[in-house]
Amino acid sequence: MFEFDQYLGFLAFLTILTIGFWLMIFLLTFVIPYWLGGSLLEFLKEKRDAKKAKRDE
Repeated sequence: MFEFDQYLGFLAFLTILTIGFWLMIFLLTFVIPYWLGGSLLEFLKEKRDAKKAKRDE
């Protein structure tokens, strides 16, 4: 059915596919929401500080 080099190529393909799948799951469930949440908090903090500085003038 498979020769040994074809079997190794198939295993390499499955390994790369699996690593890519889990990396995408990790990015979509942890990294991207963390990045967006931090950006939103930083934006709100800057807006609040600007409003406070304007009020103090």
